[in-house]
Amino acid sequence: MSDPTLTTLGFLGVASFVAGWIDAVVGGGGLVQLPALLLGLPGATPAQLLATNKFGSVFGTTTSSVTFYRRVRPDLRTALPMAAVAYAGSIGGALIGLHIPKSAFNPIILVLLVVVGAYTLFKPDLGKESIRRFHGARHTVLAMVTGFVIGAYDGALGPGTGSFLVFALVGLLGYNFLEASAKAKIANLATNLGALTVFAPMGLVVLKVGVVIAATNLVGGYVGARTAVARGSGFVRGVFVVIVSAFVVKIGGSLVGLWA
Repeated sequence: MSDPTLTTLGFLGVASFVAGWIDAVVGGGGLVQLPALLLGLPGATPAQLLATNKFGSVFGTTTSSVTFYRRVRPDLRTALPMAAVAYAGSIGGALIGLHIPKSAFNPIILVLLVVVGAYTLFKPDLGKESIRRFHGARHTVLAMVTGFVIGAYDGALGPGTGSFLVFALVGLLGYNFLEASAKAKIANLATNLGALTVFAPMGLVVLKVGVVIAATNLVGGYVGARTAVARGSGFVRGVFVVIVSAFVVKIGGSLVGLWA
């Protein structure tokens, strides 16, 4: 792979800042950052792209997780067990992801995003208030199962993980969008670390690019988390619908182009 130019690094830095902001507000920054890496580093292998993406993202999710925790104070009795199994799931997913074609996931991602977006759009009261659907051990177990499944997906591919976590916490467990975002960030941090546990020792991270996107993703994550907390659940829901819709158009368009 050729050495990236300053123009390429600048482009990737801007894309990573936007991805960090989106990830902090509602999740799904990987659907901005990963395609940007694909464009900026055409000579990189899929494994290098995934590893570098995770390296940059972990700084943004760390910043947004800390910011959300300090300002929202999510219940760690659910968040930490969910994060622990999400970490394990991500390790397994990363090991699988090294051996499967990433293009196979696009139709699956598209279907999931359409279902998630439509359900959120046509249920305007969804996520306005926290109305727990399960309690006690059942609540924690369901959160852990959700974390493990989405963690495995994140390790194997990743884009949209934050959005899927937010939606699962809102739609399945009954959190409002702001509280769901806070817990999703903790779980997403764990999934990023899990994937890096596999990728980093293999030397797959493109360090020069990784340092740039780590710094800009960190700033984007901090700004996005403060924006989400200040604006509240209604704002997060609105951004969620817009971002999911944009992802549907983007992925759907790419699939139509492939099938044309």
